[in-house]
Amino acid sequence: MSTTGAAARTHWVAIRAMLIFTLVLGVAYTAVVTGIGQLALPAQANGSVIRSGDDVVGSSLIGQSFTDAAGTPLPEWFQPRPSAAGDGYDAGASSGSNYGPENGDLITAIAERKAQVARFNGVSLDDVPADAVTASASGLDPHISPEYALLQVARVASERGLAQSEVRDLVESRMQARDLGYMGEPTVNVLQLNLALAELE
Repeated sequence: MSTTGAAARTHWVAIRAMLIFTLVLGVAYTAVVTGIGQLALPAQANGSVIRSGDDVVGSSLIGQSFTDAAGTPLPEWFQPRPSAAGDGYDAGASSGSNYGPENGDLITAIAERKAQVARFNGVSLDDVPADAVTASASGLDPHISPEYALLQVARVASERGLAQSEVRDLVESRMQARDLGYMGEPTVNVLQLNLALAELE
């Protein structure tokens, strides 16, 4: 066989292999995995979206800010933890601050946030939990601790003209236990809590 013929045969084998693997791995495999996901775990496969009526208002996996146009926290809503992702909860810029515990900027930011949270909720500095003043590693964590959620009950109830006991019961009904009963800590999803809060009125 001539050199030209051998080269042509090699190229044709490579092209056929590429087409076959594209069909098998790029099309068939993707279709099978997508189908399994849609059948077995449709909510997770579609982004764990949260709806309010017919409207998609977010995802249970990504936090949101509850602020006005100027970025000021709205007192009638439960507030999430700080976010270092872009301008806050930007899924396209997921990241933490990467500051170490002895970083001067982080220490200053925590002190400022602590004072702001205490003033905003009318509590002492000692009552402010750690997650109220620190961002998560992704900057997108949609959860806060039950302690931080309960800290906000008096403010939210006052702003909405609701009984504190009613708002506290709502928070407690939205607490999520540790994964598998022992992993992590109990949490509260802020978006889901605020949607349930809106339904009280």
